[in-house]
Amino acid sequence: MRLLIVEDEKRLAVSLAKGLTAEGYAVDVVHDGIDGLHRASEGSYDLVILDIMLPGMNGYRVCAALRAAGHDVPILMLTAKDGEYDEAEGLDTGADDYLTKPFSYVVLVARVKALLRRRGPAGGASPVHEVGELKVDTAARRVFLAEDEIALTTKEFSVLEQLVLRAGEVVSKADILEHVWDFAYDGDPNIVEVYISTLRRKLGPTLIKTVRGAGYRLEARP
Repeated sequence: MRLLIVEDEKRLAVSLAKGLTAEGYAVDVVHDGIDGLHRASEGSYDLVILDIMLPGMNGYRVCAALRAAGHDVPILMLTAKDGEYDEAEGLDTGADDYLTKPFSYVVLVARVKALLRRRGPAGGASPVHEVGELKVDTAARRVFLAEDEIALTTKEFSVLEQLVLRAGEVVSKADILEHVWDFAYDGDPNIVEVYISTLRRKLGPTLIKTVRGAGYRLEARP
């Protein structure tokens, strides 16, 4: 699942992103309200973690704008403020939950998981994706090929998830890097090729096609 963090305290944002990535989520981070609104409007996120005190546009306005535009993505608001009035204002603009700083990371993860569980059945979309003999359950994070379950590492699953969610489409290396490693990754971009290679060894060489100069496409075996 893909999360967006909108938080101007960069150390906190990076810390949250690292922790949530370790939990198996794909995480993007921006540091001001205007960028947050743009990314949340344009991206297909499963949840937004939104600070209230942001430069450019505060979290209340970002949340209200998303809801006014018809976006129903779950929103967990963060704030250094405390008090019933602030909580009421946040929830009135359409936030789904509210967490006051400083907070326990364990509590934040529990809130994130609760919001994602709550969204799951309501969203109506099945978490199970099938491409030929390949079946990927994005909720249980399990992969089957024909009748056999295939064991994948967290990163292998995240790369495969990006491909299966856009099965039949070309997914660029840049897209995979951004969604699996996050936008700030400054290591070797060829890491994507390494994981594609390991997936091919585990799933067979024909499921993931290389589209020269464009990226990769997941398609059913002939």
